[in-house]
Amino acid sequence: MSQTIIWTIAVLTVVGLLLAVFLWFVAEKFKVVEDPRIDQVEGVLPGANCGGCGYAGCRAFAESAVKAGNLEQHYCSVGGNAVMKQIADILGIAAVEKTRQVAVLRCNGTCEVRPTANTYDGWASCNAEASLYTGETMCAFGCLGLGDCVASCKFGALSIDPQTGLPVVDQEKCTACGSCVKTCPKHLFELRNYGPKGMRMVVTCRNEDKGPAAKKACANACIGCGICAKTCTHDAIVVENNRAYIDYTKCKLCRECEALCPTGAIHGVNFPKPLDKEAVKQRVNERNRKAREAALAAKSESKEETA
Repeated sequence: MSQTIIWTIAVLTVVGLLLAVFLWFVAEKFKVVEDPRIDQVEGVLPGANCGGCGYAGCRAFAESAVKAGNLEQHYCSVGGNAVMKQIADILGIAAVEKTRQVAVLRCNGTCEVRPTANTYDGWASCNAEASLYTGETMCAFGCLGLGDCVASCKFGALSIDPQTGLPVVDQEKCTACGSCVKTCPKHLFELRNYGPKGMRMVVTCRNEDKGPAAKKACANACIGCGICAKTCTHDAIVVENNRAYIDYTKCKLCRECEALCPTGAIHGVNFPKPLDKEAVKQRVNERNRKAREAALAAKSESKEETA
């Protein structure tokens, strides 16, 4: 009996050793050598796994950055330029710097100015409500206020203001990851440049209805009148689909559009002084007067030359 046990143990030991050797050869044959820089790059990333970079997570971002050999298509908005500089040093390539951005809500339809037409009694989700109909208010383009954007933000940069019923962006916490942009069914969020000292101009409306209908749906709506576009001397404003849009790359922060907007749809953010609308209007009127006089003078000279 004891001899049987000994032989059994011996056979199992030999079989185990043979299998171990076989597995070792297989592992060596098919092993994948991973670039150690992937771990180094992942180590300096914030580890938020927010997907704002366009990859499934920080590990996927690190693998892609190492394989690409450059950082032209790679940027971690959470870590910013400081983290990208560390990654560039690890990979021995040029760093890619970008201007800081922040999420901006393009809706100013507060509870006071946007009348309620019905009551939604369903799952408390913007996407669920939007899949059923346009929403409780008369504005089919406005915020639904159920907080899907708040739930999607991994950095606590969003909250719902109980007074206005609209999301509020904490610009100090916002990393411009874009989760709110992807989540909002009304496409009300946009990533815009943070601006000098945080100052920026935004048209807080996405209503595409014509003026009377938009005004009826929301007192703060952009009515597509075009006054702002005509006033802007920097060609920073265009009116398309009955709504104005400010190109932040051209805007010089003069605030003339904000002063002349008849519905208050244009907002200046983080300016140190309150807007003196009357002073701005006087400045614009004076400029327009001089432009008309110059045009008349040029026309008169042209007639004299022709004569």
